[in-house]
Amino acid sequence: MQKEAMFYEKLKDGKVHCFLCSHHCKIGDGQYGFCGVRKNESGVLHTCVYAEAIAVHVDPIEKKPLYHFLPGSKALSIATMGCNFHCGFCQNWEISQRSKKENSIRSKELMPEEVVREAKKAGCKSISYTYTEPTIFFEYAYDTAHIAREEGLYNNFVTNGYMTKEALETISPYLDAANVDLKSFREEFYKNTCKGHLQPVLDSIKLMKQLGIWVEITTLIISGENDSDEELHHIAQFISGVDKNIPWHISRFHPDYQFTNHSSTPIDTLKRAMEIGHMHRLRYVYPGNVPGGTETHCAHCGKAVIKRVGFAVIENATIEGTCHFCNASIDGVFR
Repeated sequence: MQKEAMFYEKLKDGKVHCFLCSHHCKIGDGQYGFCGVRKNESGVLHTCVYAEAIAVHVDPIEKKPLYHFLPGSKALSIATMGCNFHCGFCQNWEISQRSKKENSIRSKELMPEEVVREAKKAGCKSISYTYTEPTIFFEYAYDTAHIAREEGLYNNFVTNGYMTKEALETISPYLDAANVDLKSFREEFYKNTCKGHLQPVLDSIKLMKQLGIWVEITTLIISGENDSDEELHHIAQFISGVDKNIPWHISRFHPDYQFTNHSSTPIDTLKRAMEIGHMHRLRYVYPGNVPGGTETHCAHCGKAVIKRVGFAVIENATIEGTCHFCNASIDGVFR
């Protein structure tokens, strides 16, 4: 389904300037933007994936991963095809690296009000815009999030953080949480491996905090790519400088897509990264894609207040966001 896009301006010679994301594509008539799902038709920019869901699943919120946002609840996860990054290590590449230029993947029409209806029917507390990059299906996510809020549901993004300030400020009244992939702290990595830039991602993380959106950050650690002590210190230092209460998820890489010649990340590397996070006084550091280590501890008394097995919460000793043992506040969204 096509719908006129938000965040664009008309230029000379039938071109348009899309400022939804930080690529700021200048798109000629009949051409697509970098994401492959936004097309200029006679000087009007269209989103070509509105209500075209390619994935609809009920997930535990911990799978996003979001550990401090309605822990133990369910989220209805939705996605369309496409992405504004082309990461060689993408683990959802079968859907994220498809575009409307190919039109080679089947989708299901699911209007925003139907998404909300399905979420409520499944007993979900939130809708998660995930699997691919929610920025590129912004209009669909925005309309759905607006209805969801009216129906008492929360909204969260799992995102690469490459949206513009205008886009983020527009959806912020309806966006409750986001897990942002901070893939590296080197511009070279973003430019060569993701086909983007680092600074816009850092700017988005800071702006999300300013706008009152609950933020968690994930870094997929890849041996020989972004696992040096220097880089891990830079990431942890940045997060700490924004807010020491931001949870940092340090995930283990497994070979996929164009990175099948890379080995899985050693467990010791994740442990070292976690130690570095704690050195920078981050209060909540979690390993990902490995068993264990996912307990949430009270930053005041140190006791485990949320215990997990896999993505399941098996014990929750928080009382409306406070520690059951010492009454200290646990950072996050718990109500």
